Amino acid sequence: MPDLLPQPDRDEIDLGVVLSTLSDPLRRTTVAILATLPECTERNCVSFGFPVAKASLTHHFKVLREAGLISQIDYGNRRTSSLRKADIEARFPGLLALLVNELEQAGGSDKAVALSAQR
Repeated sequence: MPDLLPQPDRDEIDLGVVLSTLSDPLRRTTVAILATLPECTERNCVSFGFPVAKASLTHHFKVLREAGLISQIDYGNRRTSSLRKADIEARFPGLLALLVNELEQAGGSDKAVALSAQR
């Protein structure tokens, strides 16, 4: 049975925590990529293609979830993530548009993924 992993409620999402979380290029790129996808799209962490160890990816996605930026569902043998788009837009209007703009300025998701691991 799928389990939704713990995450803050919408009104508990804190701007300072979100900004701290997004200070990491890999996490910022992850959120920007998810923001370009249809609502409720689920992806696993390795599907992004970041050239880092799986343990590092697991850590980054946990930080994103604990900040309230993504939801994660544990299916037992795999875990998927989706952007909490409505919650982020309600708390911080325009934030996702800024991240998508940065992604586009970086040359798109493939280039941003490669660059995020180099920083």
